[in-house]
Amino acid sequence: MNIITSAFPQRRMRRMRKHDFSRRLMAENQLTVNDLIYPMFVLEGNNRTEQVASMPGIERYSIDLLLKEAEELVKLGIPLVALFPVTPAEKKTLMAEEAYNADALAQRAVRALKEAFPQLGVMTDVALDPFTTHGQDGIIDDDGYILNDITTEILVKQALSHAEAGADIVAPSDMMDGRIGAIRQALEEAGHVNTQIMAYSAKYSSNYYGPFRDAVGSAGNLKGGNKHSYQMDPANSDEALHEVALDIQEGADMVMVKPGMPYLDIVNRVKTELAVPTFAYQVSGEYAMHMAAIENGWLAEKAIVMESLLCFKRAGADGILTYFAKRAAQWLKEAEAK
Repeated sequence: MNIITSAFPQRRMRRMRKHDFSRRLMAENQLTVNDLIYPMFVLEGNNRTEQVASMPGIERYSIDLLLKEAEELVKLGIPLVALFPVTPAEKKTLMAEEAYNADALAQRAVRALKEAFPQLGVMTDVALDPFTTHGQDGIIDDDGYILNDITTEILVKQALSHAEAGADIVAPSDMMDGRIGAIRQALEEAGHVNTQIMAYSAKYSSNYYGPFRDAVGSAGNLKGGNKHSYQMDPANSDEALHEVALDIQEGADMVMVKPGMPYLDIVNRVKTELAVPTFAYQVSGEYAMHMAAIENGWLAEKAIVMESLLCFKRAGADGILTYFAKRAAQWLKEAEAK
């Protein structure tokens, strides 16, 4: 980058920062409601909500109350929600059969949402950890190693069941090799040619996921285990580009980097070097840290949340999965109304 500029005092960098109007005119990035994806947890029953203890302000909803929440999201203009089911313990198995049950919780939630709000985009999580007795994202052998190809076969069934229920986007978050190609081929053969795939291509084996595992009820099954053999090593950056390139080649329409803020360098590399639709997930641990500081009065809620989301845009993210999506949309709407 060649910077041609005058020397001080001919060029005073603060001159353009003095007024609100000039700061607005020269802003290089902007956050809008169109950038927001809201992750939502759904549980069995009717007229039920449950607080997620490790994520203040976030609740699990039964489908009827999920629809009420979705109505507000539509009014706010949020374009897409991401669904995560809370699977009852008695439905968890070694082979994760509930993952592709046409009448399972996620599939019923998708049908209900698309019937009530066809204009609202619905994305589903394609992974087996909510459905396995051990909390891993796949089928294990006798040594506890995740078997790639058998897992992929089940992921294909799961993705098809989501598409048949009406999901607009299926989002494989499992990190199995070759699963994007297998899912894309199956979707094409079944006539779901316009079902989009958002591949969690650079999903790191991170310690920031703890509250999410509490929210979907897989933490207890994992019992202190880890996912190092299939999720990415936080030390690696070039590897992420290979993962993204493979997933795009196999048929992904867009890719995800997860977690978010600690991995904004990966977001930037993916967007600038591969120029593909790039999304990032401000994960549960990031949310919990922000909320802990906010609730203790150490950080100002609106200011810090909006700054954090703007940083994703600056890094190159086309959109952000964030538990702050609803609040951010409300703040944006209030600002627009002024």
